[in-house]
Amino acid sequence: MEHVTHGITLDGVARFVDIATDALSSAREEIDALNVYPVPDGDTGTNMFLTVSAARDALREALANDPGLSLGDGMAVLARAALLGARGNSGVILSQMLRAYVHHLAGAAIADKPAETIAAAMAEATEASYAAVGSPVEGTILSVSRAASDAALETAARGARTRDVFTAAAAAARAALARTPEQLEVLALAGVVDAGGRGLCVVLDAVETTATGRRPTPWTAPIGTHFIPVAAAPAGDDLSEDGPGYEVMYLLDVSPDEEDQHVADLRATLATLGDSLVVVGGDGLWNVHVHVDDVGAAIEAGITAGRPHRIRVTHFADQHAAGPQRVSTRAGRKVVAVAAGPGLAALFESAGAVVVTGGPGQRPSTGQLLEAITGCGAAEVVVLPNDGDTVRAAEIAARTAEVEHDVSVEVIPTHAQVQGLAAVSVHEPGRAFDADVREMTATARHARHGAVTVAARRAITMAGACEPGDALGVIAGDFAVVGSDLEEVATDVLERLLAGGGELVTIVSGEDGEDLAQRVAAHVERRHPHVDVAVHDGGQPRYPLLVSVE
Repeated sequence: MEHVTHGITLDGVARFVDIATDALSSAREEIDALNVYPVPDGDTGTNMFLTVSAARDALREALANDPGLSLGDGMAVLARAALLGARGNSGVILSQMLRAYVHHLAGAAIADKPAETIAAAMAEATEASYAAVGSPVEGTILSVSRAASDAALETAARGARTRDVFTAAAAAARAALARTPEQLEVLALAGVVDAGGRGLCVVLDAVETTATGRRPTPWTAPIGTHFIPVAAAPAGDDLSEDGPGYEVMYLLDVSPDEEDQHVADLRATLATLGDSLVVVGGDGLWNVHVHVDDVGAAIEAGITAGRPHRIRVTHFADQHAAGPQRVSTRAGRKVVAVAAGPGLAALFESAGAVVVTGGPGQRPSTGQLLEAITGCGAAEVVVLPNDGDTVRAAEIAARTAEVEHDVSVEVIPTHAQVQGLAAVSVHEPGRAFDADVREMTATARHARHGAVTVAARRAITMAGACEPGDALGVIAGDFAVVGSDLEEVATDVLERLLAGGGELVTIVSGEDGEDLAQRVAAHVERRHPHVDVAVHDGGQPRYPLLVSVE
């Protein structure tokens, strides 16, 4: 853990976004259950997670493409990706907070007065969030943000360290969250705290963890509050007979020379059409969110101001309709598989799977997985992440698809490409969905897997020290063999996997690994004549061989 003590580094920012994304993922269902204001649609936690994960994915990609990326450029990538990926009322507000925070830091000398600069950036983020909302309401994410930034300013004014500013802000946010039912009657009636405010607390707790290396005291609901099913929440104005029936969101390109006037006119027009209005952005790109009855008028207002795109309309009544009353046009069953190379993609596609490109250094985002799940048109979808770090993103995409698109989705937690190949080989659409998932899961679990790669740097592994260029053998995700010869290491890995018995060995060659795969296959045939061997060209980078034993 890199501690941020005297300022901000891009490594620290990347660590924060990782921690925040994981924390929001874990708290997503809890936050969704708190969601009663402004609309009890049960998606605040999911929307905030998707917003932050979009920023995380973009920053990871930027760092992979340019390891020397500057702090300013990295922060700009983060802010823009959050704006593009923002979902829902709270997600849009959170993206504006991030943008304002980054904008302030970009124009300040952080090293001179880091604590004061960071506190001022938090204050600017709060002001921007209030300015973005058409009719600010206390007892929401806005109140929690105000309490956090006020505490940050007070702490910095006393000459405290940067980490103390972050800690004070997070603590103040948690205290403000506990007070939200006192400020907003709908929360008090439901016996919950504000969902958006809770999500912001999760983000600020992630900031504190990044800065100090410590995890804050776990948040607990104040006495008198409780989690309730969203369906049982008291309806807000937007679900009453007099309230707007639709949520409209879109991105808006506006000419930078005219955006001040055009955006002001857009805000004024949309304010007359509905409520829950949030318009955020700048530099020619804006994210628009509003609840209305007249969807066409809301979109036409965007056309007048600029070029709306990525338009998304949600009918609140449809969100709350009972399952049997909803009519789905989806049919059949599909498998969505993450493939780490062109050959692997061809193997999955030949088995009828929809492929998402992934693998080390280019792991798919939640949005990409969600698009594949919803875009395949199936009523039932099985997802094979085929990578340990992709399992969580797949699970969130699956739950989002179930809630928003009426798809039945199951994620089989495959941690390796060869496990996914084993699972898809027994996929049978004619079986009952649950039976098919059970069979695929059991097959994947019984596939013992390994790999061979080359060390890129000096390191200490479970198998001992390695130097750049050493051959490394991987078993079940852990480095188990260190050697100088790839073939020797590969045969060692396979012998260990075969020690527990097996009937089928699958070898998948990576880039320029075909000859190695054939030599290793010949070794298995000589030493284990009773074992069948299958060799495939996977084309995956970094790993000359992937192997499994079933």
